[in-house]
Amino acid sequence: MALDIVSAQTWPPGANVPARRARHRSTREFLHAAITDTWRGRIALVSSFGTEAAVLLHLVAAIDRATPVLFVDTLKLFPETLRYRDLLTARLGLSDVRTIQPDVARLAQDDPEGDLWRTDPDRCCALRKVEPLERALAGVDAWINGRKRFQGGARTALAAVERADGRTKLNPLAEWSVEDIDGYFAVHNLPRHLLEADGYSSIGCMTCSAPTLPGEDRRAGRWRGQDKTECGIHLPWTPPPRGEE
Repeated sequence: MALDIVSAQTWPPGANVPARRARHRSTREFLHAAITDTWRGRIALVSSFGTEAAVLLHLVAAIDRATPVLFVDTLKLFPETLRYRDLLTARLGLSDVRTIQPDVARLAQDDPEGDLWRTDPDRCCALRKVEPLERALAGVDAWINGRKRFQGGARTALAAVERADGRTKLNPLAEWSVEDIDGYFAVHNLPRHLLEADGYSSIGCMTCSAPTLPGEDRRAGRWRGQDKTECGIHLPWTPPPRGEE
């Protein structure tokens, strides 16, 4: 509840403190109802442990540290992301962080050289991220993610609640701004991802993430130079052909 009593001096210059407090408070209430009531025992948080992930992890941890957190390790992630996962897990007292990896047999069959990302990035994402997450979501009725409208592209019109692939998808930070995110980090003294200092504003796999330039969209470094803006976990799920699962 620190946001309700914190001094305005701790916020970034120019921050609209009352509006930000109200937005953060309503987000906490939204998450509290989802985790402790509506989908109690049937909900999970999916986190990339990327540059903005600490905000949602902190919000959920304040409600129930035992909420399952699903983290997909594609085996192509930056070492800094894995260290950030471990740091935040310990700092926030998260007790059920589940690291999910792609199926080794599937990789041996479809990406034996580990370079599928060069020729078919969509298929690479499906093998390394989409399919493992779908398996991990078995038995989950609702899942929480950290997408925001300010990230642009297909996310511009993002709703707070969606229905997709037979589950409810919650986007509690949909209407948050960059200033909301930065303000929350400041108020709660949350650690930043180590690669932010090197210009990375959105971080996925090492092979498909690059620093952003001043004035660019925060996700401009993802799949730079390609006609691709999403990994696929937020697109309609198509199961692999029978015998290839």
